[in-house]
Amino acid sequence: MNKKWECYEIDEAQVNSLIEKYKLNSILAKILVNKGITEKEDIDLFVNPTRKDFYDPFLMPDMEITVNRILKAIEDKEKIIIYGDYDADGITSTTVLKNFLEERGLEVGTYIPNRLDEGYGLNKNAIKSIYDQGYRLIITVDCGISGTEEIEYANSLGIETLITDHHEPTEVLPNALAVVDAKRKDNKYPFNQLAGVGVVFKLIQAISIKLNLEEKEFLKYLDIVCIGTISDIVPLVDENRVIAKLGLKLIAQTKNIGLKALLEVIGFSNIDSSAISFGVAPRINACGRMGNEKVALDLFLSKDYAEAKKLAIRLNEYNIERQTIEKQIFDEAVQKVEANEKDKTCVIVGSKGWHHGIIGIVASKITDMYFKPSILVCFEDGEGKGSGRSIPGFDLHEALMKCEKHLEKFGGHSMAVGVTLKESEFESFKNELEEYAKENEIDKIQPVIKIDSELSLKDVSIDSVKSLSMLEPYGEANKMPLFLFKNLKINSIRALSEGKHLKLTLKEDNYMINAIGFNMGELSEKYLLDDKVDIVGNLDINVYNGNENVQIILKDIRKSY
Repeated sequence: MNKKWECYEIDEAQVNSLIEKYKLNSILAKILVNKGITEKEDIDLFVNPTRKDFYDPFLMPDMEITVNRILKAIEDKEKIIIYGDYDADGITSTTVLKNFLEERGLEVGTYIPNRLDEGYGLNKNAIKSIYDQGYRLIITVDCGISGTEEIEYANSLGIETLITDHHEPTEVLPNALAVVDAKRKDNKYPFNQLAGVGVVFKLIQAISIKLNLEEKEFLKYLDIVCIGTISDIVPLVDENRVIAKLGLKLIAQTKNIGLKALLEVIGFSNIDSSAISFGVAPRINACGRMGNEKVALDLFLSKDYAEAKKLAIRLNEYNIERQTIEKQIFDEAVQKVEANEKDKTCVIVGSKGWHHGIIGIVASKITDMYFKPSILVCFEDGEGKGSGRSIPGFDLHEALMKCEKHLEKFGGHSMAVGVTLKESEFESFKNELEEYAKENEIDKIQPVIKIDSELSLKDVSIDSVKSLSMLEPYGEANKMPLFLFKNLKINSIRALSEGKHLKLTLKEDNYMINAIGFNMGELSEKYLLDDKVDIVGNLDINVYNGNENVQIILKDIRKSY
């Protein structure tokens, strides 16, 4: 499908002002203007945030109540339990709070639900087990805001609950002792996009303030907080950017034995946001997806390097196993789509034997591949569990509401959903969702590539590309900048890695540049030497045999007109 290219409208006066005032190069100045960052104070905050840029944690709803209750538990030497989640955000949240509270002298247990048997969030069987172990105070991390029934059950057993979460609340808040969530309607906290581990960080900051502890007592956890924040794909702006920027510096010298062992096993030479997103996060999440969530938690809580190394290797093995299963499901799903679903506006396929901890990742890949909303369902004993992903401009959760008579239950948001349905209802559900999508003219939605600026090859130098590192860490709401180059002549073209990738040399006047298009190898047959092309891509420094050269990482290409 052809993608629509959209360039920002560049305010040249503001760009020139930034160049003159702050001695920035034109490429960096254009991107900052696009982001609305034009005042010195904002530039400093974006480029060099410090620990002074964190907000007052007591502005969060119920923070005072939560801190006071925890201080009482410390004073009375109560034993408490942290109820977390099986993904990277939940595991890091649990790690940070447990370690911090144990340093304050508390006896702290943990409970992470099993994704395959229990699913996400609080459940009554877990709460009963917690009660039977003698716990009377639960602190939730990265969950709890939707657990209204479960909190009432805990109350009936005489268990007090402190909720810390970052998900959207229901109309009525759970009847917990306190609910710390900046997405509450009565929230006064300046930023409501923290990850679950970000909320935990604010909690340990608040406790530290109350106890008059040195700042290092909570700041030292920023490496783990950073990992959970980047892994959870929250917007890397505002306070999340402060967490990520400061946290990445700490990761290089981390004192967490488990993290150190995992980084060694992964073997990334440069620890940046990409290393977290594509190296650390998938390995933590693989544990939860495969039903072995405790291994990831044990790794981050480990105090012994030999044990940590073994656990890190297991995380790696789970990730390899996850990748193998994922590829198998993906191949089967593509076969089903190509055989029967190619002309449909939505991709809805199901099969027996698919792993329901992994179908969500495959749904993302199917959606990316076809630019269509997709739902993959695995069937077992007459019941189907599914996971879906959408495209910008189509609210998949709203679509499910129109088809809910065919579903046992569903949840999620506009871009990602989970469903449970009877196998006998699958075809009816599929047909109704397809009709809804057609009525809403989903086929008219076109993928858009948002371009930061049009450049000429003469504008690009090693120094100007290196200056873009000031924009890191990249992530949600702070993507790696994309640039448009027009009317370049193909000087050389070939496919690499058995036809998988595309390698080009491009020329404009007397300027030459290399470009590589990952997974674009088939285009080597479409273009010829001396063809004129327009391209969109990221700028990168390629180091080979000690030599540095600028290269373009292709995102899209088309013939010039």
